[in-house]
Amino acid sequence: MKVLVTGAAGFVGAALAARIAADPQALGPGPVQELALADLGFPGPATSGPGAARVRQARGDIADPAYLDALIAEDFDLVFHLASVPGGQAERDSALGTAANLHAATRLLLGLAAQTPQRQQARRAPPVLVFTSTVAVYGAALPAQVDEATLLRPATSYGAHKLMTEILLSDLSRRGTLDGRAVRLPGIVARPAQAGGHVSAFMSNIFHALAAGQPFDCPVSAEATCWWMSRQRCVDNLLQLARMSAPPAGAPRVWAMPVLRHSMAELVDALARRFGDDRRALVRWRPEPAVEAQFGRQPPLVSDAARALGLADDGDIDALVERALAAG
Repeated sequence: MKVLVTGAAGFVGAALAARIAADPQALGPGPVQELALADLGFPGPATSGPGAARVRQARGDIADPAYLDALIAEDFDLVFHLASVPGGQAERDSALGTAANLHAATRLLLGLAAQTPQRQQARRAPPVLVFTSTVAVYGAALPAQVDEATLLRPATSYGAHKLMTEILLSDLSRRGTLDGRAVRLPGIVARPAQAGGHVSAFMSNIFHALAAGQPFDCPVSAEATCWWMSRQRCVDNLLQLARMSAPPAGAPRVWAMPVLRHSMAELVDALARRFGDDRRALVRWRPEPAVEAQFGRQPPLVSDAARALGLADDGDIDALVERALAAG
């Protein structure tokens, strides 16, 4: 089996690539002959362990059509498409966001689907495509509960481009030219404490600040409720999507990731249990209406369909904190 991970130098992509390289059973019993990692750059060793010899770093820009076409031509059996420009950066640079988040994804999906007739002649299944979409497809003004019937009204270009890709993935899967599986990611923590174009960066930065005993200005209120998931659990779920059998014809191809839902105050309490009660006094609440509206009013999220597939949340907030800090 030949596997491609785009966005392989990113926060989630690097952990996913390392897991596949190190664990021979990560994708099931079939051996991985080659693992290609696609990204603009790799700041350090992306993988380690006994499987590292099978790993190839394919440095390049996913928004470059020539680079992307060359990758597609390698005829991968399984592709994890994680590469994207973060939401905040995509809003500031519309052309870059469109090129990376919409045009590249469209070219990738159509290119993979175009290989299916030849694969069928050789009695090979269509390529499997695991796509990381986003909860931004729901928009900012959320209902009292989000579930499979919730109207999708993205309020950012990032969310709109991800939704367009979901629709194309579902249609190509309906036609039998692609075996697509998409999952909508919540806030994945704890990302490195650095500028990365993520408006939701506060969800990770608070972990780093309180762990280090440093003051933290929180751009949402203590009562703000957010959807949370650790990187470790996110990778578990992506691997489960890749391992599972193809959904039956006509079945949904896009799922909401199971999440924990907690207020910022509850998160601070969990961090205080880990590092000491003095951490509570380090948080200065500085709510910004736009950030609170987008990330601090997230209602219960029902993801029964995803749970039926074997996807899971972190269990409880203390387990989330432990995994999130380990990821950092």
